[in-house]
Amino acid sequence: MQVSVESTGNLERRMNFSLPAEQLESGVNGRLRELARTVRIKGFRPGKVPAKIVAQRYGEQVKAEVLGSLVRQAFDSAVRENDLRPAGNPRIDRAGDAEDGLEFVATFEVVPDFGDVDVSKLTVVRHTAEVTDADIDQMVENLRLQRRTWNPVERKAQAGDLVAGALWTEAGDYRQPAEGEERFSTVIGSGQLLSSLEDGLAGLEPGVAQVLEVAFPEDWRQPQLAGKTAKVHVTLAQVSEPVLPEVDAAFIKSFGVKNGQEDKFRQDIRANLERELRGALMTRLRREVGEQLTATWAHVELPPRLVEGEARGMLAQQVEQIRRSGRDPGQPPADAHEQFVAAARKRVLAGLLVGELARRHDLRLDPQRVNETLRLIASTYEEPEQVIEMYRNDPQLMQGLQARVMEEQVIDWIAGRAQLTEQVLSFQDAVRG
Repeated sequence: MQVSVESTGNLERRMNFSLPAEQLESGVNGRLRELARTVRIKGFRPGKVPAKIVAQRYGEQVKAEVLGSLVRQAFDSAVRENDLRPAGNPRIDRAGDAEDGLEFVATFEVVPDFGDVDVSKLTVVRHTAEVTDADIDQMVENLRLQRRTWNPVERKAQAGDLVAGALWTEAGDYRQPAEGEERFSTVIGSGQLLSSLEDGLAGLEPGVAQVLEVAFPEDWRQPQLAGKTAKVHVTLAQVSEPVLPEVDAAFIKSFGVKNGQEDKFRQDIRANLERELRGALMTRLRREVGEQLTATWAHVELPPRLVEGEARGMLAQQVEQIRRSGRDPGQPPADAHEQFVAAARKRVLAGLLVGELARRHDLRLDPQRVNETLRLIASTYEEPEQVIEMYRNDPQLMQGLQARVMEEQVIDWIAGRAQLTEQVLSFQDAVRG
């Protein structure tokens, strides 16, 4: 295979390569033969479908699949032979036909030269924490709150009560809604409503109309109220106080502890909290190491298309989060991704440095750690074995898991060689992020 590579920028390369026609033909014919042994077509017995009919029905699809696979293999082979290290996926276009095959041109960016990457000069804070009995007690209370019931009461509302009622808001000539009232229901102190409004509900009496002075934040979703203090007319229809269940055998069994014993219940809670804590501490360490890496090697030029792609991906995530919250994100401006470029640059720089360290020091993926991480992920679901099976049968999921574990291994490797300072946190502070 003939290959030529030229530089079209500091970090951009253009590669021309060819694919022999007979290689494509051989690959297509082989795949069609495999397909003929398993394909089911009405009027023919399995394995007895004529090759011509298989080719007519599946030929174009098979050709596209085989061509894509061969082109990628040819590109990867050319990259290895020319000692290139692409950063991100290449753009590969058909360049035309030659006498003996097909010609392609690949445009891609390469990993920058980081020079000496001495992580012993980094100063890293590693946070530590442990799960205490008090943390388990707090979780038990949280679980009781999740299973609470509500008992209507005839008294003024107070923090923790469930209140239902109606309201309308005025700010100058503006009225929301334009006519009538809006009905609402919230637990005082839950943060479901604007905090200044929710706090004002405490002390109100059912059936008695009240007017609350409420300050709306500058970024409030309704511009007529943003940054203003408005009058909110509120009438509570009902106040209900919480009734928490006892931590008895029935309550414990409802969380999957078959014997209903409190000791086993608390053991399970401890295991869950420790799993959550491990993830939180790794997130903190990843952020800490990432900040040190990006600050130390901030001068390194990065592949611009890779950074732009990361920024656009971050924008897409934000749009999806807005959509999932029930709001309409609208159509972002063409340059909306530019607000994420600085953060995208840090992500790309940290990711490339992690990969570079793994390559230079021949760090290998630990299969045992992959299995442990997979079991930790699966343990958060009701059917762990089904989750494990799903991962093992989905190459894309496994690839993402392996990439995550490899990154954590490199982060641990860096932390083990940097100038390390330990800082003890409480469980709550550690998981709060």
